[in-house]
Amino acid sequence: MKTYLALTATTALAALVALPAAAEISSRTITISNGIAETHPVGNGVAAMEECLTERTDGAWELNAFWSSALGDDLTATQALRSGTQEMVISSSSPLVGIEPALGVFDLPFLFNDAAEADAVLDGDFGDFIAEKMEESDLVNLAFWENGFRNLTNSVRPVTSLEDFQGMRVRVMQNNIFLDTFQTLGANATPMAFGEVFTALETRAIDAQENPYVTIDTSQFYEVQDYLSATQHAYTPFMVLFSKPMFDTYSEEEQQILRDCAVVGRDEQRRVSRELSDRSLAKVQEEGMAFNEIDTDQMTRIREEVAGVYDRHAETIGADVIERMQAELARIRGE
Repeated sequence: MKTYLALTATTALAALVALPAAAEISSRTITISNGIAETHPVGNGVAAMEECLTERTDGAWELNAFWSSALGDDLTATQALRSGTQEMVISSSSPLVGIEPALGVFDLPFLFNDAAEADAVLDGDFGDFIAEKMEESDLVNLAFWENGFRNLTNSVRPVTSLEDFQGMRVRVMQNNIFLDTFQTLGANATPMAFGEVFTALETRAIDAQENPYVTIDTSQFYEVQDYLSATQHAYTPFMVLFSKPMFDTYSEEEQQILRDCAVVGRDEQRRVSRELSDRSLAKVQEEGMAFNEIDTDQMTRIREEVAGVYDRHAETIGADVIERMQAELARIRGE
């Protein structure tokens, strides 16, 4: 009997100890928005993240996702996070440089050689450094997902040389570095929110836009563009941002669940993105887009033409940020 009572008391004590941890998980509906279509690999990442959240919270959390800028463009949605009126947004880093200028480092032309370099930088110390900066603006970066290498589409001509950019009306993100890059190449760069791009291309208000292959495919730009050139002029990440005013009301356990599940979503989103990239390139060609690569000599000319962009934006981005990025890349490359 004494043994039984001792076991019963031990069991009860263990249950009491466990109660506070269980009580840390509150029922929540988390609104998440982004500017792209649900068919984009971000949709796969959100689904994986939601499955993780459901498992980790025993169904207490639900993601309420809005697509294609339904809650406003990325910058508008991000400002809602800062004010504490919305929980999450998945945004390209580029529209947010007005909030955190250091993000402009990701927009510098021809920064990364391949996706492996980008992963190593984003998932390592440099990514942590950027995440710390975001918190100063009331934003928590849960993880970096993949937007990918950007390529140019247009309805005028194939881009095979530096001269082919001349006079082309190119939509760029609302970002001074992209503006400078394409103006330096001789194009007429036009800043525009992503949700407006298809109509602007359709009406010929602009001639061209630049995005990764998957975005070109899932946004059906092949319906309003004739040419696709493999410029690979920039690699931009997506950021999975959470409202810091709201994040600070979550328990430590809940905060860790958000971070862990954002990483689960990241791994799935990147996997699908890379798997679909080649398929998207093939599909847009099947839909009628003419595709071309740019030969090495011409690409060298293009890279040399925009080299001055780094120096012109060092003060805005932070010379220390650029130096830190270049040092990290040198380390990764074994230089």
